Amino acid sequence: MPVSSSSSVRLAEAGRTDGTASAARAATSRRRPRDGRRAERLAPYVLVAPALLIIVVLRLWPLALGVNFSFTGDGDRNGTSVGFDNYSELLQDPLFRTALRNVGLLVLLLPIAVAIPGLLATFIYLRVPGHRVFRSVYFFPAVLSPVIVGAIFNLLLAFDGPLNTVLGGVGIQPVDWLGNPDVAIFAVVGVHIWATFGMALVVFLAGFATLDAALMDAARVDGASLPQTIWHVIIPGLSRTIQFVFVTTMIGMLTSMFGLLYIMTSGGPEGSTYLPEYYIWFQQGHMNRPALASAASTALFVIMLVVGLLQVSLLRRAGRET
Repeated sequence: MPVSSSSSVRLAEAGRTDGTASAARAATSRRRPRDGRRAERLAPYVLVAPALLIIVVLRLWPLALGVNFSFTGDGDRNGTSVGFDNYSELLQDPLFRTALRNVGLLVLLLPIAVAIPGLLATFIYLRVPGHRVFRSVYFFPAVLSPVIVGAIFNLLLAFDGPLNTVLGGVGIQPVDWLGNPDVAIFAVVGVHIWATFGMALVVFLAGFATLDAALMDAARVDGASLPQTIWHVIIPGLSRTIQFVFVTTMIGMLTSMFGLLYIMTSGGPEGSTYLPEYYIWFQQGHMNRPALASAASTALFVIMLVVGLLQVSLLRRAGRET
């Protein structure tokens, strides 16, 4: 049958409409992958932005203000620029020099603070006799407040306390654990290690979960002893975990011992247990010298940064050599 002119017009319009719709769908389909790729690229920045904002507002900005404040004066010179006078005074202050010397002692004791949770985690992982006891009690000290821990060990380490009673029972002279300037800092650091090793042990156990079991089986088949297995398999396999624990443990020693120091020794005897954080509190809270305290805080930040970078560098070099 012949097709009318009106029908031809309608068919032509329908064809143009379908062509336009197809072109629109094609354009939309091309835009969607581009939009999806753009969203994927932006997603990490959107997710990280809140954390970065918190770090900048609550960490970096106060740090910058503190550094700036450390170049101002106290007392009659409050608010005026004094250059490096506060830092010069720090270096001349015997208490601050004692605090720096104790920081050096902490660095020397750091391998012990890391080795204790590392060995306990190894015992748990290798299921040596007694590993169930370690798994049951290792985290208990970490949940105690430093005030409670300090009060408990004040009783245990007293000159007439239980520890000296036990030592006297085996013929050893009593030790003035908290009253002897040469011993007190070791006693406080030892208590701190006992109270905080649980967190490091958790990190080590998480690291063991990533250790290649085939290497452990090969060492077992080859008849490697426990020290050989630790040195040649476990330490190289956990090198990144060890680096992390070294840095976090050092930061904890420098910034988390105030509670124990305040309860156990109050910086004594004779200022022998001063650490930078206790010195900062003393200058701010007792001497009302916030600018000098800010200078000490800046010095503490620089110390932590330098020590942390040196530790990472040395551990990486040791990991390559092993």
